[in-house]
Amino acid sequence: MRVKLKLQYDGGNYCGWQVQDGQDSLQGRLESALERLYGFKIRVVGAGRTDAGVHALGQVAAFNAPERFTTEELMRALNALTPSDIVVLEASETTDDFDPRRDACSRVYEYQILNRALPSPFHERYCWHLPQPLDRDAMAQAAQCFIGEHDFAAFRSLGSPTRSTVRRVYESSWRSAGDLLIYHIEGSSFMRHMVRTMVAAMVEVGRGRLALEAIASILGDADRAPAPAPAPARGLFLVEVRYRRS
Repeated sequence: MRVKLKLQYDGGNYCGWQVQDGQDSLQGRLESALERLYGFKIRVVGAGRTDAGVHALGQVAAFNAPERFTTEELMRALNALTPSDIVVLEASETTDDFDPRRDACSRVYEYQILNRALPSPFHERYCWHLPQPLDRDAMAQAAQCFIGEHDFAAFRSLGSPTRSTVRRVYESSWRSAGDLLIYHIEGSSFMRHMVRTMVAAMVEVGRGRLALEAIASILGDADRAPAPAPAPARGLFLVEVRYRRS
């Protein structure tokens, strides 16, 4: 049977989702747990290849396995065999051709900034601490520049292999929760470091170091050089992967 998983994880201790030689990955942890459970290697495919240090509230993954256990038993076993910073929230049987990456119609990410003078020991792993005041209205206006279909070549990591740098963004907005600034974005898909570079550019607008008009200019020129370095990975969360209902 083909099994679909919904996962949460703290990415702070991992090299990212994807298996890499000699490094501890989230995909590798799941595959190791499944090998212990079934006695042979099972390949797990994820909806998004989150980078080192990036977290997930709603990652989706899938794999093929013999019908040796119920999905409820599988969920309990995987939670027992993986570290406490990885949690399987749901396990369900799905169609044989389900591909969590290719079948996704959109992905939702959020980025958290702690905007106050002093850091917080409770937010250290999950926020970018910025002590200086930020112009939140200007950042909200900058977020609107990203909505729609654009060439995001200027906001990807250099050397990222991809056939097209055009992406569609459906939602892009900031909200406040006390000292926390939370960026919310939904798009068709995202390139490596894309969201983090967008956040960094909006922070530069909030600091007054980058004019609001420069966001549209950087987008239009598709040149990576004027865009800032990506924001730290620890503030980024994969919130949800959305699929069309059949």
